[in-house]
Amino acid sequence: MLPARRGAARAPPSGRRVSESPRVLLEACADLARLAGERAHSHFKPGIAVDLKADGSPVTRADREAEELGREWLAKRFPGDAVLGEEFGAAGAPGAGRRWVIDPVDGTRSFVKGVPLWGTLVAVMEGEHVLAGAAAFPACGEWVAAARGEGAWWNGSRAGVSATASLDASTLLHTGTAFDDAGRRSRWDALADRAGTVRTWGDCFGYLMVATGRAEVMMDPRLNVWDAASVMVIVDEAGGVFTDWTGTRTANGIGGIATNAALATEVRAALCRPGPSR
Repeated sequence: MLPARRGAARAPPSGRRVSESPRVLLEACADLARLAGERAHSHFKPGIAVDLKADGSPVTRADREAEELGREWLAKRFPGDAVLGEEFGAAGAPGAGRRWVIDPVDGTRSFVKGVPLWGTLVAVMEGEHVLAGAAAFPACGEWVAAARGEGAWWNGSRAGVSATASLDASTLLHTGTAFDDAGRRSRWDALADRAGTVRTWGDCFGYLMVATGRAEVMMDPRLNVWDAASVMVIVDEAGGVFTDWTGTRTANGIGGIATNAALATEVRAALCRPGPSR
């Protein structure tokens, strides 16, 4: 059983690459998500200064410091790997076999309002394939991590999706309903009308809820790879299904839909359409 707390993954001897075993990558993701999350959490207090990025989204000192810490940590422990972060973009050799993806504060709008449902996301990818990922929720005292073939772990114990197979007994979550087209919005509204409970426990917290069996469906109209990569492997390894809105299993697609296994086919039949249309 993966313990709830481990020491930070040790740096490799000089000139040697860290083992690529899924277990090593799982533990590294968990360590880094908790470490960066703790740095962000140190600024989780009223009155934090907020700047606006070019796209109009908020950013704070917490976002920047947490990502900087993550990049420094990775440079010491995985010096041959590339890094992509929400705040500072891409770094490292373009031909690097592995790429670490960091979202230092997923849910910054919640963070600046004092809502604790934000998280720090870390994933490691090889090409388009997500090898491992973790999400830390320091304001809620929770973390979850997973790697391909290693299962998903929630606060040190196995995580698993629910077995709920009926929509009228299910809980549906979402970050928002700002869709780019009316078709996706109408399909979501029709599905939500059939659900037992619909809530806006969104951003990465909604995926935590699905992966730990406390909700059955979570959706986002739009996601970037740093939003999607970690939660994709977490949901999959918890026994659920993560796809985009075309039904494709990808962290680089159109939005995101996470479900337990029992409702996966029904939900995607209701929501997903093939092709590039948003």
